[in-house]
Amino acid sequence: MNSLTRLHPVVPGLILSAGVALASVMAEQAEIALTGRAWLEALVIAILLGALVRTIWRPAGHFKRGIGFSAKTALEIAVALMGAQISFGAVARAGLPLVAGIAGTVVVAIAFSFMLGRSLGLPGKMSLLVACGNAICGNSAIAAVAPVIDADSDDVATSIAFTAVLGIAVVIALPFIASALHLSPQSGGILAGLTVYAVPQVIAAAGPMGAAAIQVGTLVKLVRVLMLGPVVAVVSLLISRRAASPGTASRVNMRSFTRFMPVFILAFLALAMARSLDVLPHALLSPAQSVSNLLTVLAMAGLGLGVDLRSVTAAGPRVVIVVTASLLLLGFIAYGMLRFMGLT
Repeated sequence: MNSLTRLHPVVPGLILSAGVALASVMAEQAEIALTGRAWLEALVIAILLGALVRTIWRPAGHFKRGIGFSAKTALEIAVALMGAQISFGAVARAGLPLVAGIAGTVVVAIAFSFMLGRSLGLPGKMSLLVACGNAICGNSAIAAVAPVIDADSDDVATSIAFTAVLGIAVVIALPFIASALHLSPQSGGILAGLTVYAVPQVIAAAGPMGAAAIQVGTLVKLVRVLMLGPVVAVVSLLISRRAASPGTASRVNMRSFTRFMPVFILAFLALAMARSLDVLPHALLSPAQSVSNLLTVLAMAGLGLGVDLRSVTAAGPRVVIVVTASLLLLGFIAYGMLRFMGLT
């Protein structure tokens, strides 16, 4: 392993993540062979198995870069390639009411989650981190909002740890919840897109509900992610009004605002546009989907390897209650939106 580390610092962690991903795919195949279906998708198994490995064994430092590469770079490539499977015609068919419903769900969830945190005694900054993380896209939202509000590193770390752990729980539970509520694949996909933190996790949660659920869930999630830009801009504007130096606040605002549209999302949109205009060779669609699926499993393994399940016990009970209650609140708001729109 030392020679591999010298060869390239990404290799050891990448091999570890790939091993977890391979074991997850094999476990899914074993499920199918034994029961006729995959009760837990390889994506979900990869998260769980990675987190279990990380909890019982802390990988040495030379694994870190490869695990990070798997969790971030592989994930971004996978998401970009998903654009080849998406047509903006589906967005047009969804219509303005659904887009408005997504935006409304995010705004209401942030407001109520923030008030919940404050009512239970959490500091304002921590309450806002939890609210934005739950309502928009988990770690990415926390990372984008934190510098704008000058959040303490401990608050950021705690918020991210809980979104990672709860994200796993949501991915596992959501297909069962959708089934218990007798939701159609489309409604189940919308619920996944409104409640799950990351795009690949939406796929993991919506996967058992079918291809239609994955497609609409991904679209809903991307619209939800795009809400990060306006939210960060509004938070920055509010902070700038309180700041002693308006010019400094303005620079923070612009720097934070540009984070909501990373390169991989632009690539996703470009491929989706190409697919919508029917300029992508059809021979490339299936390989792109296969590579995207494999990279997503690898990314889930990397994400799992970054989660220590014992981190839940490290935070105070008040934080546990607020973060969990905020997530449940988001679920109720999302389901209420589905009922209001007549999609249940």
